[in-house]
Amino acid sequence: MSSIIIICFVLYTVTLFAVTRLSTRRSVVNDESFFRANKKSPWLVVAYGGIGAALSGVTFMSVPGFVHSSAFTYFNVVLGNMIGYFIIALILLPLYYKLNLTSIYLYLNQRLGCWAQRTGSSFFFLSRLLGSALRMYIVIFVLYEFAFKAMGIPFWIPAFIFILIILLYTLQGGIRVIIWTDTLQTTFLLSATLLTIYYILNNVDMTFISLLKESTAEGYTKMIENDWRAGNFYIKQIISGIFLTIALNGLDQDLIQKNLSCKNLKDAQKNVFVLSISLIVVNLIFLTLGAALLYYAKTTGFVLPSNPDSIFPAIAFSLSDVTMVFFIIGLLAAGYSSADGTLTALTTVVCYDFLGFDNENNEKLDEKRRTKMRKIVHVGCAFLFFCVIIIFRPFHDQSLIKMLFDIAALSYGPLLGMFCFGLFTNRKISGAHEKYIPVVAILAPAICYLMKIYSEEILFGYKFGFELLILNGLLTFLGLIALSVRR
Repeated sequence: MSSIIIICFVLYTVTLFAVTRLSTRRSVVNDESFFRANKKSPWLVVAYGGIGAALSGVTFMSVPGFVHSSAFTYFNVVLGNMIGYFIIALILLPLYYKLNLTSIYLYLNQRLGCWAQRTGSSFFFLSRLLGSALRMYIVIFVLYEFAFKAMGIPFWIPAFIFILIILLYTLQGGIRVIIWTDTLQTTFLLSATLLTIYYILNNVDMTFISLLKESTAEGYTKMIENDWRAGNFYIKQIISGIFLTIALNGLDQDLIQKNLSCKNLKDAQKNVFVLSISLIVVNLIFLTLGAALLYYAKTTGFVLPSNPDSIFPAIAFSLSDVTMVFFIIGLLAAGYSSADGTLTALTTVVCYDFLGFDNENNEKLDEKRRTKMRKIVHVGCAFLFFCVIIIFRPFHDQSLIKMLFDIAALSYGPLLGMFCFGLFTNRKISGAHEKYIPVVAILAPAICYLMKIYSEEILFGYKFGFELLILNGLLTFLGLIALSVRR
């Protein structure tokens, strides 16, 4: 098994570098190509590759396992996601294109001042660093448990190799490379999922329709939770899904940077519309896979692992060599796609929001010096990824998808509040009060964290779910109102 995993790892990596080579040949890598792909990315390619980038290794692993505890209730979040994507396409993208932004947090500077820009960039950096590192961790964790551990290799070695590979191919071309490598990764991600469902159906000798019927009878496909106090109450999930998408995608440099690489606003909007509908179908496939895994375990007596993130790999490895190989390749694809775009987005934020790449009056930053600084920042961000993965290793004892949503709700709330304040009010914050913006942005998630811990005791059993993000954004918004005056 270990040798098969390593062979798959090598072959997929070679294929990835071949695609990188094809996408960068006969071209000069400069800031415009690295950060915006010269604004020549085909929108359909961006949309298809965006599926893999939006799903990541955590979706690949945790959503099927999530069915074990919450059935199909996660689908309500996905429905909210689609509405959120439409809001991004119709409200946020026109703004970003109108201002011709490279880093979207430059808008906060223009509207609220440099303190807001630095605060927004810092919250994005922290959230994306933690979130993407954990998405990458789950991939490395599986590879380690099923291959490298038996060989006596320490965990940090495959982690280092994985990050080094991502660093090397993103360093060559930035966002232009990622647009094309994401298409490869989406293909393998979906192929692995569909193939596993096919093999499970063959193994238990049933059709897809009969699987859905049996899964419904077992309660695996339940979508509606009617208890308003529950964290997965369906109305809360739909509303939360809307705001999660706006915050995690529309106010997130990673996804928006790929959209800003399209030729024009119309192409970028078409990309988002197609992506939103595609993700509905793809998430249904993943939830169906989760039901198939549970039904397979029930009918065959397969003992499910205690960690829900391990259910999919455990069954995929036991089904056949084919499902094992495709699972490994799909997992690798998910891991690469969740980290490469983020690494480039973090580099963009540091370069434009903290090092002043957008400042035309900064004569010290000639092309040669900018390139050197960009590469140093890129390597530094990769090193931080490595540190987070190693530090998190002893704490992995629950489903990562829930943990990632908790991180997002606490860290993206201030971004949601600041952008809403800028877009939907005509108030301004005076220079004397600008320095208090970081205080508001820190207090809001701190209050939300305490509310999450004690809500059941003080709110008659009410348990916060994804809607914690909305409360966080609202507190930030009100804090900015308190600091502001009418323009």
